[in-house]
Amino acid sequence: MRVIVSWSGGKDSALALFQVVRDGGFSVAGLLTTVTQGYDRISMHGVRRVLLERQAASLGFPLEQVMISRTATNDEYEARMGAALARFRDAGVSSVVFGDVFLEDLRKYREDKLAAVGMSCVFPLWKKDTRDLALSLSAAGFKAVTTCVDTQALDARFVGREIDEHFVAELPRGVDPCGENGEFHSFVYDGPLFRQKVPFHKGDVVMRDGRFCYCDLVPD
Repeated sequence: MRVIVSWSGGKDSALALFQVVRDGGFSVAGLLTTVTQGYDRISMHGVRRVLLERQAASLGFPLEQVMISRTATNDEYEARMGAALARFRDAGVSSVVFGDVFLEDLRKYREDKLAAVGMSCVFPLWKKDTRDLALSLSAAGFKAVTTCVDTQALDARFVGREIDEHFVAELPRGVDPCGENGEFHSFVYDGPLFRQKVPFHKGDVVMRDGRFCYCDLVPD
């Protein structure tokens, strides 16, 4: 089955990609990422586009960037994403791989939107224990750092942290270990699928919208 991977640059999409590559029944045609124009960063995750591009190059997969405006409405997002998906469908790609774990409404939304363009969804991490998934990241050899924390759910001190067993152990009760409810976002910079590490250093930590704490990752 020819698929593309919905790619945030973070741990869940990396684990989903890892799963389909290991499965052997899929041919990955590329990575599909939403980038916010003006900011020139991965939407929500806040990672610079140059790091995204170096990440994809290290993984060895083509990267499709869907550009949206800073004030993009859902209609704008869906129109631009729909156009990108239609191009992949016409090129023989039948499905999109997602790293979602348990949000039923999000799964239904994705399935409905993909069905509208004649494609289907693959959820390789679906209903797996999120603590096990979070621990499996470092156990498999992936290296990831948190790039954004929603301070309404998690203290800002967790931004810029390596995601490992110590990180998981320190998460407060009620915070999903995979950040499935949007508690935090991440960037994976090394691991078993990478040809080489994506080098960077940590830059400024800033608060946006009075809520989201971002750690800038600066390319080396």
